[in-house]
Amino acid sequence: MADETPIEVRGLCKSYGALTAVDDVDLSVEAGDVFGYLGPNGAGKTTSLRMMLGLIRPTAGTVRLFGRDPQVTVKALEGVAGFVEAPSFYPYLNGRTNLELLAALDGGGAKERIEESLETVGLRDRAKDRVGAYSHGMRQRLGIAAALLRRPKLLLLDEPATGLDPAGMRDMRDLIRDLSNQGMTVLLSSHLLTEVEDLCNRVAIVRSGGVAYQGSLADLRREAGGGFLLRSTEDRIARRVAEAQAGITEVRAGAEGGLTFSAASEDAVSALSLALIESGTLIRELSPRHASLEDLFFKLTEEQDDGAAGAAEPAVGSAA
Repeated sequence: MADETPIEVRGLCKSYGALTAVDDVDLSVEAGDVFGYLGPNGAGKTTSLRMMLGLIRPTAGTVRLFGRDPQVTVKALEGVAGFVEAPSFYPYLNGRTNLELLAALDGGGAKERIEESLETVGLRDRAKDRVGAYSHGMRQRLGIAAALLRRPKLLLLDEPATGLDPAGMRDMRDLIRDLSNQGMTVLLSSHLLTEVEDLCNRVAIVRSGGVAYQGSLADLRREAGGGFLLRSTEDRIARRVAEAQAGITEVRAGAEGGLTFSAASEDAVSALSLALIESGTLIRELSPRHASLEDLFFKLTEEQDDGAAGAAEPAVGSAA
């Protein structure tokens, strides 16, 4: 199992009558990845995770978890854990008792890992409190504790930071980062761009049920290219010079003053610098500006036809 790819998805589709929720998705998550599965609400992320965990059957395509098909054998979920949408617990029982019930179902020494799991997610001091009194963030952390009982090599999390306050989001990011540092592979479904940008080394951006981009964040930024910020003593003159310069395009007023522009090459930027000096305009700042994940996300997800399919199926359960 150690030599197999944690997640290998090919041609994955899910339709509900005329509605296509997931459309021909290919996905590869490598060992050690913190992989962001990123898209707007209704893009098919949750439906995809349900198929990956074997909770619903694909209309077409295949899923392999460490080389095994969760639709064929329950052994495909060995070393795999997580939750889809919100984790569910008995609200009238305390956190530890809920974990004890889950450990009894899992077996395999899971009961001996309860204290360790509670410690990892920072709930050891609240383990005797009823889950009904937990905050949303605490229930999310208890869901991860339940997943850790299985000592997973692969963790699938569906929107783990949704609904959390800023402190809760920070704690969730720290927890996922710690799990990754321990060697766990994580697939993180989210629509929170800052969360993905802060945590993930590779991403897939989905729209209307299909994958618009898959790869590293660094490669995505390189493909998108970048712009430049120009601050000068005479922005009016600088704009006129820039608009007349070969290889300089998209000249605009900057949001915080100065000008922004795109350049076809470094030579075009050098030529612009020389032209500005010849015009008597002094350069105060000329620096590259890299596209943010937010810029790239909207560029990829908003370039779509009106009325495109992408709604997810109603909830059918979770896995931990």
